[in-house]
Amino acid sequence: MMNNREYISIIKRYASPLEPIPTGMEGSGSLRAPVRAVLFDVYGTLFISGSGDVAVLEENVQGERLASLLRRHGVDEDPEEVRKRFFARIRSTHERLRGEGVDYPEVIIEDIWEEVLGFGSPEHAREFALEYESMFNPVWPMPHLVELLNSLRTLKLIMGIISNAQFFTPLLFRAFIGSSLDEIGFHEELALYSYMHGYAKPSPFLFEKARETLEKQGIAATDALFVGNDMLNDIFAPGRAGFQTALFAGDRRSLRLRTDDPRCGEVRPDLTVIDLFELSEIIRVYT
Repeated sequence: MMNNREYISIIKRYASPLEPIPTGMEGSGSLRAPVRAVLFDVYGTLFISGSGDVAVLEENVQGERLASLLRRHGVDEDPEEVRKRFFARIRSTHERLRGEGVDYPEVIIEDIWEEVLGFGSPEHAREFALEYESMFNPVWPMPHLVELLNSLRTLKLIMGIISNAQFFTPLLFRAFIGSSLDEIGFHEELALYSYMHGYAKPSPFLFEKARETLEKQGIAATDALFVGNDMLNDIFAPGRAGFQTALFAGDRRSLRLRTDDPRCGEVRPDLTVIDLFELSEIIRVYT
């Protein structure tokens, strides 16, 4: 059975430096209240996402690379058929869960791979899922990530994560920063990942859980800031739960303005920032 150190070695094996692609936007806005807690999206916000999202788009999956991965895991199947079955199974699982009342369902990705390829071992499915993700959606820390996290820890702010994510997502911090979330200073009950709860953003589910946890700490939602790169998932959704919001517009790959979504038509973030260092300086002023 693989341990986290072995998973991290897989993440590092496929990783190579990435630079954000400028969006042409400028920082703007201001916060409405002092900040006592900061919660983050992960992909496209704290980490550059090579594909732009944790959910790898179907067209990003190249057949030759997938064929190589399948052979390495002892699977003798046509990569195009595997690709089709994989995304079809995700869609059918989402449809089933929506029928059960989950507004924005999340899958457990290793379970999907087990159903598609029949490894016969959950551990083998997890290893394959991680290699697949690392191959087709490489990540790298966003510039000034470490400085931002160190600044927030120095300010003694409560930190959290609300992310559409899978089991490997928390391991990115150990892989690239060398510290676990606990060691960095993230609040355990505010590390909310979609795969653990079955709900994905923009469902209000994860944001309501975060609000309840903050209230137990004596912190109102209006005193918490949510930072993310997607106008629907990271601005509209947390705004409905009462959070202040910051749109991270630092990388063209992952910036999602959602101009064609009527839910986002009248929504405006409190802040727009293009750099994590800029964000840390603004937060410092508001604490």
